[in-house]
Amino acid sequence: MWLVLIPMALLFAIILLPIPRIGGNVMLGLLAAALAAALLGGLGPMAMIAAAISGIDKLSWVIMLSIFGSLYAEAQVRIGAMQTALDGFRALFGRSTTGLVCAVILTLVLSGSLLGDAIAAATVIGLLVVPTLASLKLSGERIAVIIVMGAVIGSGMPPISQSFFLAASLTGIEPGQILGWAYATMSVSVVLAMFVGAWLARGHTSAALLTAPEPLLRVLGQRWRTLIPMAVLLVIVIAASLGFNVFERTPGLAELVAWLKGIPIVKGLAFRVVMAVIVALAVSFAFRAVRQQAGAVVSSGLKNVAKTVQIQLCAGVMVGVFYQAGLIDLVQQATAHLAAHWMAAAGGLATIAVGMLTGSQTTSQTMIVSMMAPALTHLGNDPTHVAVGAAHLAMAGQSMPPVGLTTFVVTGLVGGIVGVKVDPVKTMLMALPVTIYFTLVGFAFWFMG
Repeated sequence: MWLVLIPMALLFAIILLPIPRIGGNVMLGLLAAALAAALLGGLGPMAMIAAAISGIDKLSWVIMLSIFGSLYAEAQVRIGAMQTALDGFRALFGRSTTGLVCAVILTLVLSGSLLGDAIAAATVIGLLVVPTLASLKLSGERIAVIIVMGAVIGSGMPPISQSFFLAASLTGIEPGQILGWAYATMSVSVVLAMFVGAWLARGHTSAALLTAPEPLLRVLGQRWRTLIPMAVLLVIVIAASLGFNVFERTPGLAELVAWLKGIPIVKGLAFRVVMAVIVALAVSFAFRAVRQQAGAVVSSGLKNVAKTVQIQLCAGVMVGVFYQAGLIDLVQQATAHLAAHWMAAAGGLATIAVGMLTGSQTTSQTMIVSMMAPALTHLGNDPTHVAVGAAHLAMAGQSMPPVGLTTFVVTGLVGGIVGVKVDPVKTMLMALPVTIYFTLVGFAFWFMG
């Protein structure tokens, strides 16, 4: 087991300990763990390179989804789709404090679903919604918790569902097998977040609420064009979930998809959701606002997701080397005599802890689920249950007190905009209903077996 323990200890030490210059560097930790595993496993340079390529190939469609999802989300902001969505949700919920809060949460969820990352969603949409929430005279903590809840939920919300897709990839199953659960459980979390947000905003009002929001038909009548790319994306993704993959049934495209699937790493582009996002992004360039700011769209989009993609690449290297060096097999052998529920408990807590400390469900899953998923399935757990549970536990970690990085980022953003000091721990405690919900759902699926 030293072959497993030494790389993992090195990984956790670099990421969690205040080591001068390298402490807290997730990417360095992942690569150091991969190098240690390669050396202990007797892998030569060429074998390590092959293993790294294999590992990145396993996560290729998640990486492509992050890149093109971020570009698409940035294009939607430029078009005004996010503002249209906010105004549309406000029209649906009416002239009330509760209606405004619910509209903001749904807008954040929508943004998070496109970006697949809580911190990115909170950053991109924060400038749009913080002034709106501040007009209600809410405290900085209450503004922050509304943003945190919406952004964390968005990181797993369909149609992009990055946390679920990543969990499926690490478990070795087709993502379509768990999308039904994603729609069901994430919808419940949205309702819960809206109840929490409405409770936090009770008794607050704003002069802005004295003016009724525009009727929905007027909002759509004036700005329906801004929703065209989003509608294209939804139609393609929903059609695929119902069994009609337009990319595999269209002459010319079908051949392209088949060709792409044969190329390592590049084959991530052939994943149906990635291709749907690319089509929606192409449609977005029909808008002058996007064409004229094409450089800024690409630059901002890549900047928003740069750290996430770098972590995913390094995680791919680590995962590939761990498999090639035999670490996964060793974990399966070492845990073969353990009860599945003990494995689930320990692995779940570790997943939450890493998500809390790094603020990333991506890092949490690649560090812990990459090891736990094969072990749990080897013990007889249903791979579908393992993947669904992993997705929820990783999302729970993003807002778990007392040191959730996501919340620290959001409170800093809110404090900078409204000019007050925002307490991150108090914000995390306010988000506990959603955090606990994800935790309970995650453990329920892992203990379900």
